[in-house]
Amino acid sequence: MATRRCCCQASGPEACSGSLCHHQTKTEIPRNWKSAGATTFWSAQSHHTKRGSLHSEAGHATQNGYGKNIRQRIQATTNTAVSGQTIRNRLHNFGLRARRPVRGTTLTANHRAARRAWCTQHVRWQRQQWAQVLFTDESRFCLEPADGRIRVWRRRGERFAEGAVLERQRFGGGSVMVWGGISTRLRTPLYHVVGNLTGVRYQNEILQPLVVPALQAIGPRAILQDDNAPPHLSAAVNTVIQQARVNRMLWPANSPDLNPIEHMWDELCRREQQHHPPPANLGQLLQWLQQEWNGVPRAFICNLIHSMRQRCVECLAHNGGHTRY
Repeated sequence: MATRRCCCQASGPEACSGSLCHHQTKTEIPRNWKSAGATTFWSAQSHHTKRGSLHSEAGHATQNGYGKNIRQRIQATTNTAVSGQTIRNRLHNFGLRARRPVRGTTLTANHRAARRAWCTQHVRWQRQQWAQVLFTDESRFCLEPADGRIRVWRRRGERFAEGAVLERQRFGGGSVMVWGGISTRLRTPLYHVVGNLTGVRYQNEILQPLVVPALQAIGPRAILQDDNAPPHLSAAVNTVIQQARVNRMLWPANSPDLNPIEHMWDELCRREQQHHPPPANLGQLLQWLQQEWNGVPRAFICNLIHSMRQRCVECLAHNGGHTRY
């Protein structure tokens, strides 16, 4: 009687008898991911091959938990229980480690198509053309920012020891909302937005007194960039833009990574975290933000705007998906 040999070359009683070899499942999956970027399931009964790209599998694993996701797939396919530690050991052998996912905005197929179209239109723009653009946005800063990166050194069992607990006020102790605009030639004043920003308020408090003069200072070919927030697209705002003959850049939705002013906000956040002593109240926070806004070097802003071409290149390389920016 011939010795039964399975697809993973195991023979005798260790050979697989189910529809999917458990040896292949635990060993070949990470090997295939690393070498070919694909996972192959082999069925002895149906000889049916299913392939999934590394990107797709990693995406599902990121959402549902890497080891847990693979364990559930193995059990559903082979009806064989595999421990989570076994899964982790196999993944570690092939250089895979659990990492925190990068947070990004939701991008649907329409969002990606719009991003591709926008980047295709602007990828060949020169620095002189980007110098005509005024990039604008709003942002909110908390009195006690918490980015989740703070760590404490403690022993086991000292989780609630004095000094190991980070005390925070609810809702970050309050926040202030600000608006600003940058270009390679100038930066607008950092304006404090009190309460909810409506279309009428955006027109009367920001567009007419701040945006229009800044565009005039840039030159006759100046272009306004703003996102698709409802206050920016109100009928009153569109009327003012037409009357002032403002050139407005059409902006793809859900694309903060394409806007260099987002990195200006990140710079302010880093400076706020490094500021000692921190602001004691919202008034001090606003005063400090306005001071730091004016203190950011002009070369830093120019480097952000000069990166626009690379942002477009990377977005196109990712088929309109997320970029490292």
